[in-house]
Formats: sequence, structure tokens, C-alpha cells
Amino acid sequence: MNLLKSIVAACGLAALGAPAIAAPLCDDLGFAGLLAKCNRGETIKLTLASGEPLGQDVVLQSGAYYKLEITADGSAELAVEGNDFFRAIWMNEIVINKIEIRPMAIDSIEFDKAGVAELSFIAIKPGSHELRIPGARGDSQKITISIQ
Repeated sequence: MNLLKSIVAACGLAALGAPAIAAPLCDDLGFAGLLAKCNRGETIKLTLASGEPLGQDVVLQSGAYYKLEITADGSAELAVEGNDFFRAIWMNEIVINKIEIRPMAIDSIEFDKAGVAELSFIAIKPGSHELRIPGARGDSQKITISIQ
């Protein structure tokens, strides 16, 4: 009977034009669950360089697994921040110099010299979120990450 109620409720919401519920990128997640290879989206690449654009705006699928690769060229001491974005994802790990870190949450990542940090995560909370270089005012110094 509960299954019938769920089906009726879903049909009712669909008829009212409610937004579709986001689903993972693949049907059979298997043993790895949401971290399955078939559930991985494109890697998001950001560049921290003095006077250069941070990157391109992206759209992510809620429930899908992504990597965020941040490369600093060492031209300046720069950071990237995005409290709202970092609260809208489940962070799997951050890899810096082949060291894996499994944090609960972060606010920002700062580079004092050239290097690469790779964050892997599951997109969770739908909405529009920004990653930006702190204190920068130009539109090229931020990106918008939309989770659907």
C-alpha cells in the first residue's frame, strides 16, 4: 500500500509541474555506490594566476561524483573561497602532493607557491554557488557552479 501511495504522490507532483528529482549519472551504481566510475562527471579545472581568469562557469548534476582541479602558477599568493559551494557538496577527499585529506568541511584553499590541489566530491544541494578569489572584484575572478 505504501508503494501505491508513493506512486500516486509522485504522479500528483509531476502533474503540478514540480521540478524533477535529480538522479545519478548511471542506473547501476554497483558496489561503489555514488563513487562508481559511471557516475563521474567532467573534471572542473580552475587556474590561480595573477590577473588571469579563474575558470568557466559549470553546471553539475546532484548525486554525481566530480573532481575539482585547482592549479596555481605561483605568480602570486592566491586563494579560492566558496563557503556556500563547499556546504552544498559532500567532500570525499582533497589530494595535495599525493597526500590524501578527508575533511568534514573547508572554507577556502590558499596557495603560497605553485602547486595543484584536487578535490573529489558528490554534488548534493541544488542551487547556484560561487567560487572566487578573496578580495577580487572582477567577474573573471569568480565562477558560478550550478547544481541541478
